[in-house]
Amino acid sequence: MSTRHKILLLDDDQELVEVYREMLRRLPSQPEIYTATSGARAIALLDSQPFSLLISDLNMPKMDGLQVLTIVRRKFPQLRTAVMTSVVDAQFRTRAYAMGIDLFLEKPNTAQEVSFFVDCIESLLDRETDTGGFRGVQSKSLVDIIQLECLSQSSSVLKVTNGSFSGKVWFKNGDLIDAESQDLKGEIAFRRILSWKTGNFEILPAEPERNRTIFNSYQGLLLESAQALDEAKGQPVGGDGAGGAAAVSPLATLARFNGVEFVIAVSGDDQKFESWSSENPEPISKWVRQTMQRFRELGEGFQAGELNQLEGLGPQCHVAVVSNGNADLCVGFHRSLSQDLVRDTMSKIVTQWAS
Repeated sequence: MSTRHKILLLDDDQELVEVYREMLRRLPSQPEIYTATSGARAIALLDSQPFSLLISDLNMPKMDGLQVLTIVRRKFPQLRTAVMTSVVDAQFRTRAYAMGIDLFLEKPNTAQEVSFFVDCIESLLDRETDTGGFRGVQSKSLVDIIQLECLSQSSSVLKVTNGSFSGKVWFKNGDLIDAESQDLKGEIAFRRILSWKTGNFEILPAEPERNRTIFNSYQGLLLESAQALDEAKGQPVGGDGAGGAAAVSPLATLARFNGVEFVIAVSGDDQKFESWSSENPEPISKWVRQTMQRFRELGEGFQAGELNQLEGLGPQCHVAVVSNGNADLCVGFHRSLSQDLVRDTMSKIVTQWAS
């Protein structure tokens, strides 16, 4: 009979502790739930017996969550750790992952969020001790770690080790500016580092005087590196709106602009569309076609002239749609971008798309 998992839940709010305890009791694996309302108490419990997982709040008096996690990573390196916080900040999340946590979650409020929280914790408990990926983010690749630094607009140095190999990647205000690995530098070094599937990483302080040798956007670099790796394996990459294998979509070049998450081009003459990096392109393309048509009809009714661009800012992502002749282009941006930055980036994308 297998031993039940033990979870330690740390939060200074006793009422919330009880609420989260009830959530964790829904887990299929039926773990034993222990609680602590202070960092000192949590560390004492961890010293007293083995635990499978620590779930910690960040904002606590005396010893905050990050201080607790720093001690835990040193004293209990094999313990899985998760952060549950109401602090929604990309830089905060990046720093927490850099400390070696396994999961960063926002405190759940709705039934759907509670269900997501329970699923994530159960998945974390089921995970084997030694999995692929980088320590602290076993479910994530080096690509994910780099995207976290860029999307949080960080200025930092990412040090990566893979066995006897090591490398560094420099960031400045969210831009990837340089890379170095052994005798390689710049984009060649970056591609070498990106080919590593496992290892360790740490975030070092920024080096403001570092000279820039990489001028391509991080999206473009990641795409080109993925293409190079696939080609080396003899695998085709890319595809069209119908899902058939083909050469890399020309839309991929538009994804080299900072903050772009997906691109979809919709034909106005028929039901065809072409997409890059979208998980659900068909409903999005349908929405684009219907929305743009309605706004055109509205503009004609008010004699307001031709529709140029439509922008929408949401909690999951930002979207901008522009029309060019018989085609509409929809671009999804990361939610951290401001409206001015979305608009400025979109104008550059449109210029390249039209050419």
